[in-house]
Amino acid sequence: MDNLHLFFIFIAGIVVGFINVLAAGGSFLTLAILIAFGLPPTVANGTNRVGLLIQNSFASSKFYRLKLLDYKFVFFVAPFAIAGSFIGSYIATHISNELLKKIIAILMVVISVITIYKPQRLVKSELSSLNKKLMALIFFFIGIYGGFIQAGVGFFIISASIWGGFSMVESNAIKVFVITLYTVLILPMFIFAHQINFLVGVILGLGSIIGARIAIHVSIKKGDKFIRIALLILLFVFAVKLMFF
Repeated sequence: MDNLHLFFIFIAGIVVGFINVLAAGGSFLTLAILIAFGLPPTVANGTNRVGLLIQNSFASSKFYRLKLLDYKFVFFVAPFAIAGSFIGSYIATHISNELLKKIIAILMVVISVITIYKPQRLVKSELSSLNKKLMALIFFFIGIYGGFIQAGVGFFIISASIWGGFSMVESNAIKVFVITLYTVLILPMFIFAHQINFLVGVILGLGSIIGARIAIHVSIKKGDKFIRIALLILLFVFAVKLMFF
């Protein structure tokens, strides 16, 4: 890649960081750009995770300082998401990618629309043992998808967190922290497979920090209603992309 390509990747990082932290789905754009600029799809998938790790590490620290992260919930569901992410990385080469994308597109619309309009299904501080088991199972499958392709996993984490009784802003904080945790652990798999371009990944990550900073400010200032609208728009855009492109 020449310097002009790297500059556009930095700009893309700003846009993607904003989308990912405000709502979800920015990695679809990242993968498309990296592949268009000449990276093989497998390398684009691995490189994208470097940018995500930088972006979400920054965002997690900001949400922590703003006291928006519920660590009791996060550290309950994170081990299940981590376990699933290892499985997802393994089965990535044993399933039809096109079939999976179409199934996920349908589920993404159905699940997220329901949860966006009925966000307080449970009480977050008093989850029953049954609800805890269900939440553990949900995050396990979320981890499988995140390990497999990553792009769009934020939609599911936000939906699951809302089912747990959290606001959109709190759900965003949970999302970035859970993704940070499992990305740290599965990143070596992509490194050993020689599927990461570190220069591109770091430039993408540096741009995404700027976008993440803007998104955090917007999410705090605008609140739940604005994030729900943004999430719905991105949700349908990426679902259509998965189904038809």
